[in-house]
Amino acid sequence: MRPADRVERVPPSGIRKFFELAEERDDVISLGVGEPDFSAPWAARDAAIASLERGKTSYTANRGMRDLRTKIAGHVEKRYGFDYDPDEEILVTTGVSEGIDVALRALVNPGDTVALVDPAYVSYQPGVNFAGGEPLIVPTREEEEFRLTYEALEEAGAAEADLLILCYPNNPTGAIMNEEDLKPVAEFCREHDLLVLSDEIYADLTYDQEHDSIATFEGMRERTIVFNGFSKAYAMTGLRLGYALGPSEGIGAMNRIHQYSMLSAPTTAQHAAIEALESCDDEVEEMKRAFNRRRRFVLSRFDDMGMDCFEAKGAFYVFPECPGDDEAFAEGLLESEGVALVPGSVFGEAGDGHLRVSYATGLSSLKEAMDRIESYVESSSR
Repeated sequence: MRPADRVERVPPSGIRKFFELAEERDDVISLGVGEPDFSAPWAARDAAIASLERGKTSYTANRGMRDLRTKIAGHVEKRYGFDYDPDEEILVTTGVSEGIDVALRALVNPGDTVALVDPAYVSYQPGVNFAGGEPLIVPTREEEEFRLTYEALEEAGAAEADLLILCYPNNPTGAIMNEEDLKPVAEFCREHDLLVLSDEIYADLTYDQEHDSIATFEGMRERTIVFNGFSKAYAMTGLRLGYALGPSEGIGAMNRIHQYSMLSAPTTAQHAAIEALESCDDEVEEMKRAFNRRRRFVLSRFDDMGMDCFEAKGAFYVFPECPGDDEAFAEGLLESEGVALVPGSVFGEAGDGHLRVSYATGLSSLKEAMDRIESYVESSSR
């Protein structure tokens, strides 16, 4: 069978390659995975079990259960000041990944240009290709803490783009953008009439300050779809549940695809999500404090080793520079010391010479992994 050309042109995920190498060994400590090591809060798990016991196994409304959409509306208004109509402006999706996929298919015409921050999560560019769009890479720089700037958009030619995908807090760098950083980006988007898909799945994992969203700026709500979900902050990755917030025209177009492809997001997960929003804020804060302690520990260890690493302030990744080729470093570290990281170049050319290090693992494993990395760095420099 011959796959379609647009699929053949997309390379396999570079992250998966390192997961498969790591699975060949029994003694590997993985700092490569992008999911919390915590379980979902017990109350959410209990709600999922109770829904199954009551036989709640049918489809839900295409847009998601109205009770859940109402609670999402209340949650984002309370936490971020967003105001979205649960009937017209919210779509519950099977994870943020599905949300972004249907948004690209709903909003991108063949040949449209989609500006992508580099480095960024690996699925955006394939998603643009699958939707028939043309990716436009916008490099960010470590000396600017991997924040997107007006100048970077201008230099990359994004004035001619149709849409911009933002991802802050950023995967893989852990960079964040505050109100002052986002203001000129919003100005650029208004000036050049760009739509924005803003992936804010790590919004609740912002440390030492509050999360800011580009959708809150004047003239941006009507041109922005915001994505969030339950995978990261609520440790519910396997339940696959996200949501999209945006103008009714955009959400309606997305739902038109969603209703024919996914029908509805997983019912059991929706019951768990309702409970998560009702009663699990304390657990989220506890996990966030644990991530923050680990973040500080990992940053201090890289500093002690003499490896440059800017101060990541969001998600659960740091992005140190590594000596030499990042892919060779990651393979050598895995082979020699049994520690799995992801080369920064997997996330785009601007990630060359860096490593994505996830601290979403227990502190004792983190300590052992950092000792092994230090040993590898020392042996490599002799």
